[in-house]
Amino acid sequence: MPTKTIQFSSSKVQFHFDAEFSLITKYADKNNAVIITDENLFASHQRKFGGWNCIVLKAGEEYKIQPTVDSIIEQLIAFGADRQTTLIGVGGGVITDITGYVASVYMRGVKFGFVPTSILAMVDASVGGKNGIDVGVYKNMVGTIRQPSFLLYDYSFLKSLPENEWVNGFAEIIKHASILDKQMFTLLQQNKLSSFRKDKTLLSKLIQRNALLKAKIVQQDEFEKGNRKLLNFGHTLGHAIENTYELSHGQAISIGMVIAANLSAKYTGFTQTIELIQLLEKYGLPAFAEFNAEKALKVMQSDKKKSGSSFQFILLEKIGKAIVKSLTTEDIRPIVKQLS
Repeated sequence: MPTKTIQFSSSKVQFHFDAEFSLITKYADKNNAVIITDENLFASHQRKFGGWNCIVLKAGEEYKIQPTVDSIIEQLIAFGADRQTTLIGVGGGVITDITGYVASVYMRGVKFGFVPTSILAMVDASVGGKNGIDVGVYKNMVGTIRQPSFLLYDYSFLKSLPENEWVNGFAEIIKHASILDKQMFTLLQQNKLSSFRKDKTLLSKLIQRNALLKAKIVQQDEFEKGNRKLLNFGHTLGHAIENTYELSHGQAISIGMVIAANLSAKYTGFTQTIELIQLLEKYGLPAFAEFNAEKALKVMQSDKKKSGSSFQFILLEKIGKAIVKSLTTEDIRPIVKQLS
């Protein structure tokens, strides 16, 4: 069982890859811990949750909102949770986001850890300390940056993961490859989704490579003053259409990456847009979709990465090398309209 310790600005995070769920007893006593999960996971893996205090939420991005947080806090109070209580988020990106956020604000902060159960959560959402909730169509508008104590990767949870959620997670893997890792991009080109689903060793290496790649970037720039911004490739426009059109995160980010690649062709001379599109489509992700360009641009005005009248847009110079470039709405509009 590979274990990695990553030191962030004010805390260490233990990454336990290819681990058993029972390892969480190393970090939390059943009598003074609360697991937060969703109804689908609870139904599929009920035996794992035996003996633990559990808060079971409805599944879906639409529940990543303040009323859900209020409900969790009321249940924590009913459990008698105090400052020594550990919260454990067992689930996908919605669960890890909510758990980290609640842990950051309940009694001004309690200890927490994650057992990510989706590809998306394993490679991206649970890593890096960003925890937040949505406000209307505005993704992660309210949140914190606070690191979990541990991340435990039990791949047995993936047995119940629907295929569309595998596809969803590979959008973030392709993003990481596009901005930071040309060799991984080539590895993805040489394989297909079924290869990773069938070969546990191949999958385990891919998940570990992605999680540690993101952790390294965050370690260098925890509070997003510099290189961490590169992780937003495809997200500025992707977030603007995700909640508005009820797309999955992966679908929205895939479309956002194609638009960012086209902007890259214009502003950096990027020449590999076709390669990116082919890879996204190979893994079942959409490259294009119809959406209201003006509406998306309006939602983007409230993007957290906007600075004054310009956006900190992530563009590609080549596969494996990304840059941050300031672009105005007028710089972006023609290509967004063309591709919508």
